[in-house]
Amino acid sequence: MTSTIQPLPTEVVNLIAAGEVIDSMAAVVRELAENALDAGAKRIAIYLWPENWRIQVADNGCGMNLEDLQQAAKAHSTSKIRNREDLWKISSLGYRGEALHSMAALATLEIISRPTFPQDAEGWRVTYNNQGEVLQTLPMGVAPGTIVTVSNLFDNWQARRAGMPSYAQQLKAVQLVIQHLALCHPYVTWQVEQNDRRWFAISPSQTPKQVLTQLFREIHASDLQYLKIEIPDVIIPESPNPGNPTIPKSRQSQIELVVGLPERCHRRRPDWVKVAVNGRIVRSPELEQVIFSAFARTLPRERSPVCFLHLKIPPAQIDWNRLPSKAEIYLHNLEYWQEKVKEAIASALNLNLNPETLSVAAQQRVSKLLKASEEKGAYGITPASATTEGKEERIQGLHLKAIAQVHNTYIVAEHPGGLWLIEQHIAHERVLYEQLCARWQLVPLQTPIILSNLTPAQIEQLQRIGIEIDPFGELLWAARSAPALLAKRSDCAAALIELSCGGDLQAAQVATACRCAIRNGTPLSLAEMQTLLEQWQRTKHPRTCPHGRPIYLSLEESDLSRYFRRHWVIGKSHGI
Repeated sequence: MTSTIQPLPTEVVNLIAAGEVIDSMAAVVRELAENALDAGAKRIAIYLWPENWRIQVADNGCGMNLEDLQQAAKAHSTSKIRNREDLWKISSLGYRGEALHSMAALATLEIISRPTFPQDAEGWRVTYNNQGEVLQTLPMGVAPGTIVTVSNLFDNWQARRAGMPSYAQQLKAVQLVIQHLALCHPYVTWQVEQNDRRWFAISPSQTPKQVLTQLFREIHASDLQYLKIEIPDVIIPESPNPGNPTIPKSRQSQIELVVGLPERCHRRRPDWVKVAVNGRIVRSPELEQVIFSAFARTLPRERSPVCFLHLKIPPAQIDWNRLPSKAEIYLHNLEYWQEKVKEAIASALNLNLNPETLSVAAQQRVSKLLKASEEKGAYGITPASATTEGKEERIQGLHLKAIAQVHNTYIVAEHPGGLWLIEQHIAHERVLYEQLCARWQLVPLQTPIILSNLTPAQIEQLQRIGIEIDPFGELLWAARSAPALLAKRSDCAAALIELSCGGDLQAAQVATACRCAIRNGTPLSLAEMQTLLEQWQRTKHPRTCPHGRPIYLSLEESDLSRYFRRHWVIGKSHGI
């Protein structure tokens, strides 16, 4: 049987970004796990002995024959690419042929493997010297797959060991690497042990949303929104390598997105905005900035979004040849992908495209109350999961009908699936804020408003947001323009003082919307409530106000049925 692992030609080696691949225990785990994924593994087990600088990764992938094993640790030997044209159409996680060779140079490397085909193929155990050459070859009875053991890492480079972070920090980096790979490849089972004791495991899932709920136990499935968008007929520009005529002109792409709903799921730090491209988490400041901008004025103050974005795009759109770790890429047609990501997040945050919020989310918010009621009751009911669990229908154009106002503060609205309570002030605030963002209109004041005792900073702030203001005497200034919404209000002077206290134009728009929104305690007619509901539903971010407060509370029909025990077991309601 011939080997599929071959040394790369010199011209290809010279084109590959140079540099060390293995600089930490996390790098070893990353490279070996990526090799396992490229081999088609569905189960990956990782064993760590940090104090012994020993790592083992076992997988059930396609395995290697003896010829492949003899080539595997040689410099720039790989089965992933063959020539310079392949650099422009990389579809695997690894391709450089550096990782195993670097591990052999920095540690004791051993590989045990048996190919899945043919079925009667033998397994082999191979050890390597620090040049990547075979030291010993032994037949080995083993299941199909591969087990790679890296021992005494950096034993011949004590200076690097001395400069390493603490074991705790290194293990945290390893955990993050595995979490990232699990999100990108949710169908894989991950089992991780540390010092011969189970550390953590990640079960296979249908979507990265289910993986994320395993990584963060405090996050529930109903706190997240999952969206997958197919983008057919992506037009590919001319290849960055003019000598490669083989790249197809179009290829279907996909955007996979998991976002934390801003009214329920957010972080203190911006540490869980993750961007992945074709199976690997990468650093992409341009796409990350799009994500942060898309969540602007939807989260509470000093909170950051939870977002996992996975672009699955034609290989010709990407240049991986930037860093040895492949953590940064060059993405062609960047503006096109920025716009697509912006549209995807807007869709995910839209009320009409959420398949779960209308059932599961409401059930979890009132679950404690329902359980308490059931415990006190003396009759049996069918579990709520029988009617709501697994419900994934999409709701298009949800129609809310205003039916009442509670305490002149909350609008009660019904729809075919239940009831919603909408807080009128912050719903109107969201409406006005988005109108102001679309058109920040300043109008001249027929009678200037006289302001007193303004500091130079306040004057500069008013001028920064476009308000015309002139000296009017000692410690007096005349404001000759104001935002259109404020111009006819009796409290316009107080509003201008508020706007002068600092912040950018966006902060001024938030303050203006808040002041002009319907106040709680204001009675509304049914027609006025209905108009507000319709305006609110058309906003881009209807879930929260610009300060990040939730706007609505849902009480779905399934929850009402459960609470009022309409799902009785026949006969038990009569004591039978």
